[in-house]
Amino acid sequence: MPVPTALLDLAVDPVVHDVDLRWTMAYAAALGDHNDRYFDTMQPDAVVAHPLFPVCPEWEAIVASRSKSSTIGMTTAEVLTGVHAAHDITIHRLVRPGDRLTTQLQIVALTDIGPGAKATTRLVTVDADGQPVATTTQDAIYLGVPTDDVHQLDPMPPAAIAGSERTGAPSTFSLDIAAGAAHTYTECARIWNPIHTDRAVALAAGLPDIILHGTATLAHGVTAVVDACAGGRPELVRRITGRFAAMVAMPSTITINVWPGTLTPDGTTTVPFEVLNAQGDAAVKDGLIVLGAIDG
Repeated sequence: MPVPTALLDLAVDPVVHDVDLRWTMAYAAALGDHNDRYFDTMQPDAVVAHPLFPVCPEWEAIVASRSKSSTIGMTTAEVLTGVHAAHDITIHRLVRPGDRLTTQLQIVALTDIGPGAKATTRLVTVDADGQPVATTTQDAIYLGVPTDDVHQLDPMPPAAIAGSERTGAPSTFSLDIAAGAAHTYTECARIWNPIHTDRAVALAAGLPDIILHGTATLAHGVTAVVDACAGGRPELVRRITGRFAAMVAMPSTITINVWPGTLTPDGTTTVPFEVLNAQGDAAVKDGLIVLGAIDG
C-alpha cells in the first residue's frame, strides 16, 4: 500500500536517556577517534561526547516511530524499505556524561520523489533543564513505495548554510574500516539494525552484504574536519549536514576529502567535506560542517 498521509500525525512518546561516561567514551572509541576531549577525565573542562553522539539517544525514538507505523496500516516490509537519505544536525552544545536527555520526534514532511516516498523527521533533544542540546532533521526514502498522493513540505526547514562552495584543493585522508566495524559501532552507539550485523538479513533486504552504518561513516567525516580544521576542538562544531549516497563495505578503505573552510559574515566557518567508499563513490555527499569562531 502507499505510505499514508497519517504518517504525518504519528505520535511517539518522548524518550529519556541518562548518558554516562562509559557510553560517550565507547562511541568515540568505536570510531577510532582518540581525541583527549572524549577520554581525559583529568582535563579541567571535563569530558564531552563526539559531536555526532546525539544519533545514539535519537535511535530509540526512531525505532518507536517505525514500530508505530503498523498502527496506520504500513506493513513491516514497507517500513523496512526506508533508507536514511540525508542528515542535518544543529548542535546547541555537546553532550556531556551525566546528562539526562529527552528526545521528541515528529514527522514534518511527506512527499513523492522519483525513488519513492520521502519522509522528513525532526528530532529535538533537550537536557534536564529543558535547554536544547541537538536538533536533527533527517530524510528517509521508502524505496519503491509512493505516498497516497500527499505533498506536504517541511514548514520550517533548516536554514541554508552560507559559504558552502568548495574552493581550493582538499586535504585527503584514508581510513581502514575493519571487518567488524559495524558490530563494534552497533554495541558502542547502541544503534541496532540487523542489516549492519546480520548477513542473512542484509542479503534478504537486497544488499550485497552487511554495510557500515551511515551515521558511522558521517562521524568519520566529522572527526576528520575537527582534526583538520578545528584544531581538535569538537566544541566548535555547530552544524553537520550530508547526504547518504553509497554503501561502505567491510573490510574496506574509505577516503575523506576536506576542503578549506570559508569564513562567513556571522563569524562562523563552513567546511565542505565528502566521504568516498573503496570504489570512489560518495558514501557521504555534499557534506558541510559549520564551525564556531576559531579564536586561535
